[in-house]
Amino acid sequence: MLSCNICGVTVTSEPDMKTHLLIVHMENEVTCPFCKLSGVNYDEMCFHIETAHFEQNELEKNFERINTIQYGTSNSRKDSTLQCRMEVNSSIHSACASNHPKISAQGPPNNGILKHKGFYSENLTESRKFLKSKEKQSDRTKIKGSIYEAMYSPPECPFCGKIEGCSQDVETHVKTEHADLLDTPLEDCNQPLYDCPICGLICTNYHILQEHVDLHLEEGSFGQGMDRVQCSRDLELAQQLQQEEDRKRRSEESRQEMEEFQKLQRQYGLNNSGGYKQQQLRNMEIEVNRGRMHPSEFHRRKADMMESLAVGIDDEKTKTSGIMEALYRYYQNAATDVRRVWLSTVVDHFHSSFGDKGWGCGYRNFQMLLSSLLQNDAYDDCLKGMSVPCIPKIQSMIEDAWKEGFDPQGASQLNNRLQGTKAWIGACEVYTLLTSLRIKCRIIDFHKSTGPLGTHPRLFEWILSYYSSEREGSPKVVCISKPPIYLQYQGHSQTVVGIEERKNRTLCLLVFDPGCPSREMQKLLKQDTEASSVKQLRKFVGNLKHKQYQIVAVEGVLSSEEKIARRQASQVFTAEKIP
Repeated sequence: MLSCNICGVTVTSEPDMKTHLLIVHMENEVTCPFCKLSGVNYDEMCFHIETAHFEQNELEKNFERINTIQYGTSNSRKDSTLQCRMEVNSSIHSACASNHPKISAQGPPNNGILKHKGFYSENLTESRKFLKSKEKQSDRTKIKGSIYEAMYSPPECPFCGKIEGCSQDVETHVKTEHADLLDTPLEDCNQPLYDCPICGLICTNYHILQEHVDLHLEEGSFGQGMDRVQCSRDLELAQQLQQEEDRKRRSEESRQEMEEFQKLQRQYGLNNSGGYKQQQLRNMEIEVNRGRMHPSEFHRRKADMMESLAVGIDDEKTKTSGIMEALYRYYQNAATDVRRVWLSTVVDHFHSSFGDKGWGCGYRNFQMLLSSLLQNDAYDDCLKGMSVPCIPKIQSMIEDAWKEGFDPQGASQLNNRLQGTKAWIGACEVYTLLTSLRIKCRIIDFHKSTGPLGTHPRLFEWILSYYSSEREGSPKVVCISKPPIYLQYQGHSQTVVGIEERKNRTLCLLVFDPGCPSREMQKLLKQDTEASSVKQLRKFVGNLKHKQYQIVAVEGVLSSEEKIARRQASQVFTAEKIP
């Protein structure tokens, strides 16, 4: 810490002391401390004091020395400060003059002394007050100079604190060691000035300017380094947050994908939850626990199921026969709003049971189709000795067709396994099984709507052309020799057993739904079939609005060569599309 010996202000460094001296004590107006003379430069003021106030100036110095001796150590710091103010003033003024080339060249005021501004006015006023107080102590002025010399405290440098023997030595020291601190750039000085390009500070020395700018650059580099470090940390944090977010997103997507996959597995019976046998036993146990089935009935049905599974033939518990004959009678005697109706060959209805409820519609529709083929003499050669198989047997038959080489893509999608599962089957599996039995059939894909409001009128027209091709004459009820049609759409399948042409020229399909229980189907077997019972079989154009429909239509029997050709064609399975 440095203390100004002129005004007592404390600063922290030499550059701060230099700035203080320049601004406070060297750039203010010079005023004579004895007679208030002003408006002259520094050298002229010095000349004025030395000539007009010589005695008063010497008296002030003596008073200062006497005060130091009189008050001893108690006031030594204060008096030393005052003394230093006076002596350093002289030293600073002399040093400033010596550091400017014009001063040494010009000399006294008459020779154009270099202009300097005086001391701070407040310090001068303080000096006058000090002199007045000393005049009141006139008895102290009689103390001899020898006493002062004996008790004198050596002066010290105001910048570095070095102690010298007298004020002249201090002045010399300041001139030689701290000349750079006393340089005052003046407008009329020929010395070149250098402006800092960053903060605008004026420097008289190029090397000082270079050091000053280097400090700016170091500060900027440090700030930029800190900014780069902060940016690097922010970037690293952002990357970590992004990676964490991506990891959570991938985890969530994987979880959702797995849930969807498991949902599809459950929906299509591929979740290893058992097959027909396990579901049949589990549902019968639930019925017993709920009191809807007697235990003896449970054991009887279980025995019948085990026997059916052993021989591979359906136990006919869900079978309803004679419906086609009942429909023929109904259309002959009633249905006045129907212009003409075409009915397929005899078909037995099979509905879902405890063992296949929710997933067995494809198998039940195959049973209906096969029951019609078994009653048609045209197919005796390829179905000789066969009965309607149970669902596990149908699964085994489809697996055998896959082993022969039919539809490898479909087999791969179902993991080449159906037995012991609740896997759904559709038009492709029914086509594969029929072809493996040498039954000629085709798949027609109505892949998009062909009518208003998402309807499929082309589907109805195709089925009408299929059934009406054997029309003989124009009776109201036409029984043809063609088997029913397998109809598949998203989530369900049905069997088309006929088609109506109504008096308003609209078409209506007659379908067997495996979801319809036997008690409802048996209502059609009454002597006087009611229209409400037939209503559950009717499907108008406005009732079929699914996006896509597929049908499997049987057209005859295949030869061995045709079977091999169709097996080869099924390597890349394609269907006929309409439109």
